[in-house]
Amino acid sequence: MYDLLTGLSVIEASSFVASPTAGLYCAQMGAEVIRVDQIGGGPDFRRWPVTDANDSLYWENLNRAKKSLALDLGRPEGRELLQELVRATGQFITNFPVNGFLSHAVLADARADLITVRVMGWPDGSPALDYTVNNSVGYPMLTGSGPDPVNHVLPAWDLLTGAYAAFALLAAIQRRSMTGEGGEVRIPLSDVAIGTVANLGGVAEMLYTGANRPRLGNAVYGLFGRDFVTRDGQRTMIVVVTPRQWDNLVTALKLNDAIAAIEATRGISFASDDGLRFTHRDALYPLFECAIGAHTHADLAAAFDAGGIVHSPYRTMYDAVQDPALVADNPIFGAADNPSGFTYPAAGAFATLPRHDRQPPRAAPRNGQHSEEILSGRLSLSSGEIARLVDAGIVGVE
Repeated sequence: MYDLLTGLSVIEASSFVASPTAGLYCAQMGAEVIRVDQIGGGPDFRRWPVTDANDSLYWENLNRAKKSLALDLGRPEGRELLQELVRATGQFITNFPVNGFLSHAVLADARADLITVRVMGWPDGSPALDYTVNNSVGYPMLTGSGPDPVNHVLPAWDLLTGAYAAFALLAAIQRRSMTGEGGEVRIPLSDVAIGTVANLGGVAEMLYTGANRPRLGNAVYGLFGRDFVTRDGQRTMIVVVTPRQWDNLVTALKLNDAIAAIEATRGISFASDDGLRFTHRDALYPLFECAIGAHTHADLAAAFDAGGIVHSPYRTMYDAVQDPALVADNPIFGAADNPSGFTYPAAGAFATLPRHDRQPPRAAPRNGQHSEEILSGRLSLSSGEIARLVDAGIVGVE
């Protein structure tokens, strides 16, 4: 956690991944992020993975460094409290529906400079999830070898949308500082997905070629990159992106003469052309399969590291978590008290900033942990009024 956004307060009313990620990134940079949930937790409060006591490790980590206000949002008074809080604060992140009591028009009626960042499924407000948006833009039909679609387990569009939402919030705040104007920023998952396809050349490629790209399994499109198996059975990924890496890879595997023979036969040079190495993979792959299969992974790793060759063995997530370089010795991790009671390394901010000391990650809140503090400090409610709301079941406290 850093102090770069100290002084910025944000109200977050959201669930699942994209919208909470936006709030998380703001909180990790020092903003006060107040997450508002239904008393007892929203629909993602028990989202797997969970402990034996049914505490969500997912929720616990997407909501670190935030404060929690618990309200009964099914009752008018609970909804009005959330509206008042948003207006009093001036910055709001949500993935709640476009229309209704949290519409920007309703909220901005009493706070013209309000900034709302609204994460959506589709631009028309209809719902979508990462897994359905991913299908809609075609990636499962590019993944794997076919013919069946292959989903991936990483919610990439949720995470990209969350990061983009945090960026968009800061951009809107900058605009407000110059113009005095607020507004609603809408970020549909579907637009993030198809826009990213376009940014990577995919829209242009489809229209230019008039056809789908062939499915390549673990091969990297347009580069020399693929998985190979070593003599001791270790599957490893190797990717070449520079002429130097290509030269060093060929030399490390003692394939110089064999590569030169292919170049002479086909009248080409692989030295500085990524596309040719991909196009002629039918001749190259068998050579590399044989050469790599003749060595142990340890021997190859040492040679590849010395030559600056990009490679990595495949391993399970459990194995990755045991790697000290990734977790135990990585300064983004630290100790934090966790509502689940389970002790483990917690991730803080990913960025490294000069002249800013990285602070240990902070705990996620318990549902309603900060309700009294927020209602008193933000809405100036008296202790007696807060007690009445708690007794009436409109406000939850931990």
